[in-house]
Amino acid sequence: MLTILGKPDRRGSRLCDGVSRRSFLKIGGMVMGGISLPELLRAEERGGVGQSHKAIINIFLPGGPPHQDMWDIKVEAATAFRGEFRPIKTNVPGIEICELFPKLANMMDKLVPIRSMVGCQADHIPFQCMTAKVPVNQPSGGWPSAGAWISKLQGPTSPNIPPHMSMFYKTDFGPWGDPGNGGLLGTMHAPFNLVAGKNQHGFAGDMVLQGITLDRLQDRRNLLTSLDNFRRQIDTSRTMEGMDSHMRAAMGIVTSSKLADALDLSKEDPQIVERYGKGKPEFMSDGAPRMTENFLIARRLVEAGVRYVSLNFSRWDWHSNNFKRAREDFPMLDNAVSALVSDLHERGLDRDVSVVVWGEFGRTPMINDKGGRDHWPKVSCALLAGGGMKTGQVIGKTDRNGGVATDRPVTFDEVFATLYRNMGIDINQIREFDLRGQPQYPVKPGTQPIRELI
Repeated sequence: MLTILGKPDRRGSRLCDGVSRRSFLKIGGMVMGGISLPELLRAEERGGVGQSHKAIINIFLPGGPPHQDMWDIKVEAATAFRGEFRPIKTNVPGIEICELFPKLANMMDKLVPIRSMVGCQADHIPFQCMTAKVPVNQPSGGWPSAGAWISKLQGPTSPNIPPHMSMFYKTDFGPWGDPGNGGLLGTMHAPFNLVAGKNQHGFAGDMVLQGITLDRLQDRRNLLTSLDNFRRQIDTSRTMEGMDSHMRAAMGIVTSSKLADALDLSKEDPQIVERYGKGKPEFMSDGAPRMTENFLIARRLVEAGVRYVSLNFSRWDWHSNNFKRAREDFPMLDNAVSALVSDLHERGLDRDVSVVVWGEFGRTPMINDKGGRDHWPKVSCALLAGGGMKTGQVIGKTDRNGGVATDRPVTFDEVFATLYRNMGIDINQIREFDLRGQPQYPVKPGTQPIRELI
């Protein structure tokens, strides 16, 4: 692997479920050690390179964002449920959202809040938001992520850019491993990781770019200096001599100007960079960094040819101080998502690039004695944009307190069926066999895309 070290977390951060969080940033997580990028290149050689360029940006809010305080404000609920925030009108008559999202409110015609996501699990894992599946009774080989399916079905758009990339700050999310892996489709379709957490086994055999931290990724001079040092290290150690042509090509991707350019925010219009806002790369006591710049990098990666990008933002496990944390994180999310969606429209990418923002479950309707909301898998929310969908509408409804879906419940399968459709993939024609020869599908057979969005 080729790794860019991030700032170390010396506080031993843990979530309420005991999951530790550590800080590393990597370029080329599938490069060395017999992992999958060379295999992807071999597959490309055998099958040819795909031509279309639809894309998905999957934004995961780990920890469970409070749906009642975001897109589903309950003004008629009792004080113990309602919370501290007021709704504001949006540019679509009849749709109101939290007052801390004024920029998104002003572009609601380009968005679709889903207020009735159902079928969540109660655990702190992003599995359903990455695969549409529940992490139990998996087929032989495991469930692939959506990015893996897209990589398998559509392949790369360019020999220099993998189709499936991740800026997911990764940790040990339980026995199901990497939330974005290739599963039964094989490691060649796992994501090319830009951001990762150090697991309990360490990084044996890593190749490290020294001097680049999370908040300095956009510093082209430091990035290129590290890449130059890395190339010299390879030349000195004669590492390349033992590699086959596909491994050499994989190394070429990592050290190519095309990937460096996509990551290089100094090439971006400063006004665009400012629009996304300045992130906070430090690791909070309960989670991942709040890197708004990653939203811009995701757009640049899509423009460079990536078909599927996943990233996570902050931590939303607010068992206490829910409203204090919301006042910190909501404006940052408002900035980043509104900048991304505006960017896509201004560049004419809004019909080709789909955006989804969501978390693993919702939060309890009742506010606890610590001013927080606890885990609530009965209902959660999502926000969709782009992809040629019919935006400017709300889908679903919850009861007076935001506890259960009372109208148009939406499943993870339905959301992914919609995203696959936006990619030009006919899910009714897709079938792959697991390691035991059993047929498997991207979504539950019979699932249809969300009809309101077509």
